[in-house]
Amino acid sequence: MYYDPIKKTLGQVFNRTPWLRRLFYHLLDLLLLRTWHVHRELRRWAKGRTQESLHILDAGSGYGQYTYWLSGLSAEWNILAVDVKDDQVADSNQFFRQIGRRNVQFAVQDLVLYQEPNSFDLALSVDVMEHILEDVEVFRNIHASLKDGGMLLISTPSDQGGSDVHDDGETSFIEEHVRDGYNIREIQQKLSTAGFERIEARYAYGEPGQISWRLSMKYPILMLGKSRLFFILLPFYYAVVFPFCLLLNWLDARTVHDSGTGLIVKAWK
Repeated sequence: MYYDPIKKTLGQVFNRTPWLRRLFYHLLDLLLLRTWHVHRELRRWAKGRTQESLHILDAGSGYGQYTYWLSGLSAEWNILAVDVKDDQVADSNQFFRQIGRRNVQFAVQDLVLYQEPNSFDLALSVDVMEHILEDVEVFRNIHASLKDGGMLLISTPSDQGGSDVHDDGETSFIEEHVRDGYNIREIQQKLSTAGFERIEARYAYGEPGQISWRLSMKYPILMLGKSRLFFILLPFYYAVVFPFCLLLNWLDARTVHDSGTGLIVKAWK
């Protein structure tokens, strides 16, 4: 099933007013378990830095929710958010101008080609690398674009059931994925090959997170893939499952997992 048409429809609904877009971002922050893990790592990175003039790259910005969250932490930070989708970049630039966040700029860029040497203190890549075949080239470009001591933060599916693939004969239900998930050693090796000197990787989406992901993401996406009429039923569906998903997300984000369907990776130049 192709996920991009559903994402585009959601974007069209919530792009109608700045208030709706802000609401959309807050809902994503609560529902998406990866956001819980990514925000925790970003808070650690940001501690003691909010008064510094820093440069951040959102590498594969999508809807722009992480750029929105980061730009709210400090007006001193300059954020460049890049994506390959022209419409999302245009919508995001318009929204951020409307809300007056002048420290943010969105641009159309291909991460396989984009490089801005020694420019950024932080780069983040959230649910992007499973969509890009030439991953080592992207890692090399980000490494070159970071300043010395700069950090790359990655969230991506693992090979322990990421994309809901558990056996060799199965494929991801998201057609846009070029890989189902990374082996934890594989991604560490690729980052090392790209030049990163210090790398930390851990599992996310343990048992609580996997249940939450199915309830909050997989089942609704499958329903919307069958018919857009399910948009009418979504508020009622989430009214039932939302409290359970919040509890499961909270448990997953506060547990150390021996295995999981997601990876959180940090790498320093």
